[in-house]
Amino acid sequence: MSARRTILGRDPASGAGIAVDVDEGRIADIRPAAAGGLPFIAPGLVDLQVNGYGGLDLNGPDLSVDLIVALTRKLASLGTTTYLPTLITAAESTIVAALRTIAEARRRVPEVFRAIPAVHVEGPHISPLDGPRGAHPAAYLRPPDLVEFERWQAAVEGLVGLVTLAPEYPEAPTYIAALAARGVLVSIGHTAATAEQIRRAVDAGARLSTHLGNGAASMLPRHPNFIWAQLADDRLTAMFIADGHHLPADALSVMLRAKTLARAVLVSDSVALAGMPPGRYRSPVGGDVVVEPNGRIGVADTPYLAGAGLPLIADLGIAMHMAGLPLAEGLQVAAGNPARLLGRTAALKVGAPANLLLLRHEPEAPEIALQAVFVGGEEQEVAG
Repeated sequence: MSARRTILGRDPASGAGIAVDVDEGRIADIRPAAAGGLPFIAPGLVDLQVNGYGGLDLNGPDLSVDLIVALTRKLASLGTTTYLPTLITAAESTIVAALRTIAEARRRVPEVFRAIPAVHVEGPHISPLDGPRGAHPAAYLRPPDLVEFERWQAAVEGLVGLVTLAPEYPEAPTYIAALAARGVLVSIGHTAATAEQIRRAVDAGARLSTHLGNGAASMLPRHPNFIWAQLADDRLTAMFIADGHHLPADALSVMLRAKTLARAVLVSDSVALAGMPPGRYRSPVGGDVVVEPNGRIGVADTPYLAGAGLPLIADLGIAMHMAGLPLAEGLQVAAGNPARLLGRTAALKVGAPANLLLLRHEPEAPEIALQAVFVGGEEQEVAG
């Protein structure tokens, strides 16, 4: 942990200058300071859905401790100081092997231990239908199985903290109730469920919606449908990919109003090709894909997306621009809310972890300039 130090910045809520004293990796005091010319000071971002970034693939065959360390450092350099490694649909042996590697990385490397509080398993219990299934491999889809879940937990030392599933499986309500009783967050996603199946899932204990508005059929009944059902249920917090490609501005704005900021979370859902130079690539998921200069990743020669290509800090700026959010509210959905779901704190608050960002942002601009990152009070390299 870091020695005592003081970090100067402006409060995102008030714009006033503040001096944040850090001691032993935590915020020890917050005092008024002169604001002139200072950047904003903000909590580190918390991403509940990361598949990879910069060529580093959590779902690839070469997953290793070194890869997880490199990804953790890369994400920190982009302002994401806490994240959930996200494993998608695969054979059980593949999922278990990845979970063991993540557990080993946390045991061996303190910075990984601090950055990864839990693991998100997205699938394999999702809809087999084209559209809702997204890019998940159909060959490995299967119904929820509590015995399999217990094998996951044994592999990762109990760290599966979030599971995304489609609630239309007959086994889903019982499975959801069992996971909820174990303190695991259950999220609805990649689904073609009826509104009634959504309600039964929430009654059983589901509490989140995974990238709401995506992982869905391109055509739905006007009403009822599973998007309306999830927007209407105040027991569900919705995760959104606000990269400007997965949701248009009107949809994001309306969905945020329906859920309210208290029940909204931004995620990157970044894939291994995120952050890579523009060009055409061959990907295990999606085949031939094109990374565009604006970060969009699409299946080559089609209008379809092949994953998310921006880090959470870029999505934060875009979401604020699309939905007209001030910085403090943007930070609530990109840091405060997801941290709270994990039982953590990401806030300018005495006693909170000193995972802090210095950044500049102009009102109504879609970009955020990251100037400095501190993890546990220790300054980190910032991505160029």
